Amino acid sequence: MILRAMEVVVSSHISELDKDMARAIILLASSEMTKVKIFLGGQELVCDWQQAASNVLVAVGKRFIGRVMEEMLSKFQPGVLPHYFVVQTLANLSVSNVFGMVPFLTSILNTMLPMLGMAKHDTMRVVFCCALQHFSESTLEYLANLDQAPDPTVRKDAFATDIFSAYHILFHQWLQSREAKLRLAVVEALGPMSHLLPSEKLEEQLPKLLPGVLALYKKHAETFHVSKSLGQILEAAVSVGSRTLEVQLDSLLAALHAQICVPVESSSPLVMSNQKEVLRCFTVLACRSPDRLLAFLLPKLDTNNERTRVGTLQVLRHVINSA
Repeated sequence: MILRAMEVVVSSHISELDKDMARAIILLASSEMTKVKIFLGGQELVCDWQQAASNVLVAVGKRFIGRVMEEMLSKFQPGVLPHYFVVQTLANLSVSNVFGMVPFLTSILNTMLPMLGMAKHDTMRVVFCCALQHFSESTLEYLANLDQAPDPTVRKDAFATDIFSAYHILFHQWLQSREAKLRLAVVEALGPMSHLLPSEKLEEQLPKLLPGVLALYKKHAETFHVSKSLGQILEAAVSVGSRTLEVQLDSLLAALHAQICVPVESSSPLVMSNQKEVLRCFTVLACRSPDRLLAFLLPKLDTNNERTRVGTLQVLRHVINSA
């Protein structure tokens, strides 16, 4: 409760916070976030406490990013698996202060890569995936707004090698996990990471990456995150002029059409969101291969299955409106 109150006060009065007070808050929150506590009732309360401390650090980092990072990096050392909430705090800082965090990311990634091989438990693997997702998203936002960035010389190439090394572990090792939560964390990360891969590496990986993502449709009841990531990967592929899409197009269209034909229940926001992401995928493919998309869709209007006809009309309407 105290830490949550601190977060609210800091967020509301961040402009009035001086350096000395910020430093004291950072040290207190960092200590509370990482110290071992024993409570009656178990681990859940500890997680709530540590999450609240992490939120305080993220709030302070909106203005004092350098001081927060100095403290976080002291607990993020090469060769030592970091505390779960240190990784989560770094991930959330990259979201809340894009311009402040991106200049730190090359050194963070260099330190993080060996840690991925050290992470044996799914909980740590999930938080590393979350961090890679947010780091990639923040980097893309930074690069899209270089005219406002503190360092306009930052280039995508600076992140490409490290992101590809991380991609290799996530896709070829962690995505094979039996744990559904880890698989979804991996696929959420792969979407934005695909935009930072070197063009030749992306093209090289697409023949495995696209079928690997499509296979997740059969493994998960909730498919929103799969569709969102697939859309990001398709956009990355189109942006580099990939030739692999032509080879994969039939399987992509079949899998996406099956998703759009799933009945939508108004009580399920994730199903609604999934349909929006699937339609976005169709829009990307329409820009790449409009003739093949129409050749796939038009015969489906002659079927006796109403859901198939309705789904096909949804796609056609969306593609036309997006043109």
